Amino acid sequence: MAVDTQQIMDEATKLGELVAQHPAVARYKEARRSVENDSDAHHLMAEFDRQIESLARQQAAGMPVTDAQQTSLEALQNKIVSHIKIKALNMAQVEFIDLLRKITQTIQKPLNLSEGAAAPGAGGGGPRLSGLGR
Repeated sequence: MAVDTQQIMDEATKLGELVAQHPAVARYKEARRSVENDSDAHHLMAEFDRQIESLARQQAAGMPVTDAQQTSLEALQNKIVSHIKIKALNMAQVEFIDLLRKITQTIQKPLNLSEGAAAPGAGGGGPRLSGLGR
């Protein structure tokens, strides 16, 4: 029996509702809220984003990153990774992403895709159009 797109979307909605109830999702949401509500953590993350954007613009303009800028960015990264709430967010994010990976793998199993080929969007395998992307 053929399945139509709407049936798949309905089941995906049900799956999404189940996933939303998983403890890993609750931990991830709580860790995000904790970082957002902590002015120090929020400031560190915003400063990191600002520095990364600034350095990207600088490099796009053909100007190299200086040693002082690199040192400053590394010092900021060290502060970020040692911040307890940001650490908790990173751990919760890893757990959440791992859950999503397991779900995706489970969904793909019955598709009987060949072992050596990467799934669509996985960055490998798959058909290539002659002359493109080279």
